Amino acid sequence: MKNLIDFRVINWDQVPRTEHAGESGTAWWQTIQLPGLRIRMVEYSKGYIADHWCSKGHIVHCLEGEFISEMGDGSTTNLKEGMTYIVSDDASSHRSSTENGVKLLIVDGDFMKETP
Repeated sequence: MKNLIDFRVINWDQVPRTEHAGESGTAWWQTIQLPGLRIRMVEYSKGYIADHWCSKGHIVHCLEGEFISEMGDGSTTNLKEGMTYIVSDDASSHRSSTENGVKLLIVDGDFMKETP
């Protein structure tokens, strides 16, 4: 069986940052795109609120700070440094916000989709 992704090291200091405006605040993404896999280092500024509801699946690990994941039904979960959430594609509608800023590692891709 052929490996799709060979061994590699990511030096995040060398990955360009892109800026994304939120409903309030700013998100900065550093993105590695591989076949069927996206890996991002994401920072949200103080007062960040996502400008959209997301139904994409993710593995989100909080590296620094804390944030709130708000669900479409109005419930919220507070995630702090060292905590992770996991959700599959189309399993929920969610969005993130943070009062004081946060740094996240986010992994998503084809493996988060429902299989027949």
